[in-house]
Order: sequence, then C-alpha cells, then structure tokens
Amino acid sequence: MPVIPTPGAAFADRTFDAVLFDMDGTLIDSVPAVDRSWRRWAAEQGLPDPEDFQIQHGTPARTLIGTLLPADRVEAAYERIHELELVDNEGVTVLAGTREALTTLPPERQAIVTSCTTPLAAARMAASGLVAPSVVVTADDVERGKPDPDPFLLGAERLGVDPARCLVVEDAPAGIAAARAAGCAVLAVTGTHSADELAAADPAPDAVAPGLRAVRFAVVPDGVRVTDA
Repeated sequence: MPVIPTPGAAFADRTFDAVLFDMDGTLIDSVPAVDRSWRRWAAEQGLPDPEDFQIQHGTPARTLIGTLLPADRVEAAYERIHELELVDNEGVTVLAGTREALTTLPPERQAIVTSCTTPLAAARMAASGLVAPSVVVTADDVERGKPDPDPFLLGAERLGVDPARCLVVEDAPAGIAAARAAGCAVLAVTGTHSADELAAADPAPDAVAPGLRAVRFAVVPDGVRVTDA
C-alpha cells in the first residue's frame, strides 16, 4: 500500500491561490442521510439487496443511476432520488475543522465544488448551518460532473485563478480524479473512505489527513499555505 504524506510534508514548499472544497464528507457529514435515501430508492427501484445498497460517493446522481438502470428509466429515477434527498437531512452536521477553515480563508480564495444539485446543496447547508462562500459550483452548473474536471475548472474560473494554483480538498476517489484532471493539487480527507482506500486511489492524492481538523490554512503574501494542525 503506498504511503501518502501529510499536508505539512506534501505542501511544505507550496502556496495556493485558492482552495476548492468538496462539500459532502469534506465540510459536512451527510453520509447517514445519503445512505438512507439511496437505500429507500434502491428498494423502490427493485434493485437487489437494497438494505445493503451503497453508492459511489462524490459522483453526480444522474451519472450513478445511468450505470444502474435502463436509459428509459433514468430521468424518473433521478427525480425520485432528488425528491428523497431533499426531504431527508436529519443528522446532517458540519464536520470538525470546517468553520475554522472557511473563516481563515478570504472569499476570493475559497469555493465549494459539489456533485449535489443547487437545491440539494442549499438544503444540506441549511440543515447543517454551514454558511456558503460566494462561489459554489453544483452539478447544475456543468454538463459533466466528477470524475470529469469541469466542476473544478469552473470553480477556479469563477474565482479568477489558475487551476494549477488551486488546492482541492476531497473525500472520494471520483473527486480526486476530477481534481487531478483539472490540474489541481489534492488533499484527501478520511471519513467516507479510509486512509488506505484514498492512498490506493488512481490517481492518488498529494496528501491525506483525518479531516479538516488536522489541517491549518494560513494566508501569506504569496497565497495560502497549508500545514498540519
């Protein structure tokens, strides 16, 4: 198993113009709500073993459904899971370290880039109490979602920065792949996936940390510096 360094070791000699944060599993914990909704959806769709159904986190819902159901059922099934997820946000909470990270970074140096739709992102932020930054990119803003690079490219564009000067914080292999394809550096955080699973992702992240609580951001004259907490 490859050993991935901590942020302090990986980024000791680097600064970044902006930090692009995934939302679910990175800034907020929505996994129990997500799993409840998708298991109910799987039972309604007649999928096998719905009580054990697991999704590939970090990938847009429509993309996932397209791999599970015939094409003529995708849109109706997508509308149904969106409906279920919008109404079940019980237990959605802000993860440790989130508020400190977003408070430290000025508005022009941070964005959220999520595979949620715009209404679902708003519902989960409201449920958790997370205050959205001025730039939020959702699945509704791009034609191709993660693992394609488009979401992170758009996030960098809206901030007016070069993607190569961005750090992406992600919790899932699909998001890591999207960030890498966009030319960004990647910090993976555990929770949705273990450190071993993240280290084994292809492509791999630059660094792995046990959540944002283990990371510190500092604004310096040439950008944002990242260290271990």
